[in-house]
Amino acid sequence: MTHLVSVRDFGRDEVRSLFRLAADLKARQKAGDRATPLAGRTLALVFEKPSLRTRVTFEVAMVHLGGRAIYLSAQEIGLGVRESVPDVARNLGRWVDAIAARTFRHETVEQLARYAGVPVINALSDREHPCEALADFFTLLEQGLDLKTLKLAWVGDGNNVCHAVILLSGLLGSSMTVATPAGYEPDAAIVDTARDWGGQITLVRDPRVAARGADALYTDVWTSMGQEAETEARREIFRDYQINRSLLAEAKPGARVMHCLPAHRGEEISGEVLDGPQSIVLDQAENRLHVQKALLLTLLGGDV
Repeated sequence: MTHLVSVRDFGRDEVRSLFRLAADLKARQKAGDRATPLAGRTLALVFEKPSLRTRVTFEVAMVHLGGRAIYLSAQEIGLGVRESVPDVARNLGRWVDAIAARTFRHETVEQLARYAGVPVINALSDREHPCEALADFFTLLEQGLDLKTLKLAWVGDGNNVCHAVILLSGLLGSSMTVATPAGYEPDAAIVDTARDWGGQITLVRDPRVAARGADALYTDVWTSMGQEAETEARREIFRDYQINRSLLAEAKPGARVMHCLPAHRGEEISGEVLDGPQSIVLDQAENRLHVQKALLLTLLGGDV
């Protein structure tokens, strides 16, 4: 693997190796181990969208590993406006060791990977959020769930996070049921790919059907960045797609509750469930750090 543009860039064995490395790095950090295998290495954070978890976890990951990160906002670069994406990529490739890009268009990440000459990580695009999906499944594994028999329910919009989770579910052989309103289903090609890989992906309308017997319920905001003009319409369309105590009762006893954050309390998820004992949202958020450290080491070849 030379880039992480899509979950498609992984094989099953690579995911398992990444999870083992992430677990080792997490244990080392908790034990106070401060090895610096990426000393002298630099990561460029090319972000067209604002971020809390993605920016902080990548910056902290580089600090923990002995390197550093440089944050470049949309205003500073102007991808495709002030300067073409290939030109930005070629310049950055002369200065830094890797690029993490958080963009609107997936094609922007693909272009960066094509022209940079250094590893490029998709830190979110309109098609996928692979770093989030990796942290999510690592968290489920850490929770003691068998990913081969996992029954995961997605409730809400079939968006970029949903796409990445579907693909990784397919790669790992999990079962996933996606409940969306009509017209908001995940991309059919992504669903087909996951099924071709062996994933059991089911699309339904009723969130109760998706939740029934699930090991985990997952949701995301109803309106993603760049869709703000649709906010009021989406609130009406998605009003029956909230993870709350009633929906959680349809799942297995003790089922985990997941959200990639930020959350809009009272919309896609109720506050009592988000903060409740079955919620693992903060574990997901923390594990972004450990999984991304493992990803950086895998791509840059550092030894621990």
